[in-house]
Amino acid sequence: MLLLHGVGSNRTSMLGRAKFLHDEGFTVLAPDFQAHGESPGDHVTFGARESLDAAAAMEYLHDAAPAEPIGVIGVSMGGAATLLGPGPIAAKAFVLESVYPTIRQAVSDRLATWFGPFSGVGRWFTPAVINIVGSEIGVAESELQPIARIGDIHAPLLLISGSADPYTPLAEAESLYARAPAPKSFWAVDGAGHEDLHAFKPLEYERRVGAFLIRYLRPQAVDAASDDGAASGASATRSAARPSDRSVTP
Repeated sequence: MLLLHGVGSNRTSMLGRAKFLHDEGFTVLAPDFQAHGESPGDHVTFGARESLDAAAAMEYLHDAAPAEPIGVIGVSMGGAATLLGPGPIAAKAFVLESVYPTIRQAVSDRLATWFGPFSGVGRWFTPAVINIVGSEIGVAESELQPIARIGDIHAPLLLISGSADPYTPLAEAESLYARAPAPKSFWAVDGAGHEDLHAFKPLEYERRVGAFLIRYLRPQAVDAASDDGAASGASATRSAARPSDRSVTP
């Protein structure tokens, strides 16, 4: 499993997910993106150049374990990085959390949140902020459109979003989901904002995400469980149908 953190964070933010996945028997790689944690770099590019890091990490995993199916969990910018640049990366299962559809929406939503009751004024500054930041980091707005790339993934998708996320509102997450190919599933985490969704609801997260990853990365485990269940059911049926060896005298 490849774990990709969000903007302003680092690989340590993925430790909770890493432990849960390790307990499920998965091998985990959680790198620091450029300009985050222990990785050098001058600029954060909101998924554009980070996509190169994601692609390099995926290539490393494929080289290290060429016969193993590899999944990815990408949080916010980390999720965008799986789709942008040379992506989508060659994962066999995608879990994308709190991913923005377009950088214009992401900037507008943040400005509106920060300006509070003057949200409309905040949104008015969106084009200027995109132009200034884009010029500084050397990334064009057209490079930051996950919604234009999600249709190119060729693997099952679990898209997760907080129902109270002000930075990626539910309607925007649903628009991203609508553009993704099947098989896909959507989980709106009730009450969650733009935050660590594993920490917000750890048990439900581990149940849902674990079941998704096992289904698509370890289908043989699902088949074995089904076979065991069928065998147990048949055994119970035979036992119920067989007369008791002990006679009971009223």
